[in-house]
Amino acid sequence: MKRLGIVYDNIRLEEKALVDAAKRRGIEVETINCADLKIRLDDGLNIPDVLLQRCVSYFRSLHSTSVFESKGKRVINQLFTSIYAGNKLFTQLLLKNANIPTPKSVIAFSAESALAAIEEFGYPVVLKPLIGSWGRMVALLRDKDAASAVIDDREHMFPLYHVYYIEEFVNRPPRDIRAIVVGEQVIGAIYRYAGKDQWKTNMALGGRAEVCKVSKELEDLCVKAAKVLKADIAGVDLMESNDKGLLIHEVNNTTEFKNVARVTGIDIAGSMIDYALKC
Repeated sequence: MKRLGIVYDNIRLEEKALVDAAKRRGIEVETINCADLKIRLDDGLNIPDVLLQRCVSYFRSLHSTSVFESKGKRVINQLFTSIYAGNKLFTQLLLKNANIPTPKSVIAFSAESALAAIEEFGYPVVLKPLIGSWGRMVALLRDKDAASAVIDDREHMFPLYHVYYIEEFVNRPPRDIRAIVVGEQVIGAIYRYAGKDQWKTNMALGGRAEVCKVSKELEDLCVKAAKVLKADIAGVDLMESNDKGLLIHEVNNTTEFKNVARVTGIDIAGSMIDYALKC
């Protein structure tokens, strides 16, 4: 019987659901706490040959995946996906080069060039950290005073935050879409509505969700994006621009799916386990 491993650093509802789904299928699953790992780089590694990478930490996910693959393990998702999906700039470059519709964006490498770029863009704009999740450090800049204050603050942070990724503020309904791609299929999607007094739609910030019907356009776009990032499993986030249609603004590597499963009633964890067992 094929052994399956789940690598984690924080047990969430998603990881519990994956373990339960494997047990229902009579599959032996080994849970591996990445925080406890000590791996000699010149030795073998006695863990399952197929691993679902579920670390919350971008850096743990990235670097542990590189080690696992060097030992001949099949990691879902692979290192390429970890690198590119974990960085908003890298993701957007791949999507734009594949002619996948995305928000207009600009990258700047100093506070001065960032402010100049924003002035050219026009307000409001959205300033995003290159690496991050749950809407943290994403700022809506409505005027020059706000932009100057936020950018000055980030100049005192770690150098990663001195690279400024700026997106247009898309004219859209007060919601976005989270779609879960497994293999070459969108298995479920939800609308995510912003919470009270919020413009961000992240569920962690108090948003609400409802079922989103998966159209052919939505599925084709999400599957294409996942393929561009070489993702076996991905959470694709989209916005419905009032004048441009669907735009992809993020592709998530170790995606959360609990709200999609809860709202749609779809066994997403089971689909992920079934996919992993075929690898």
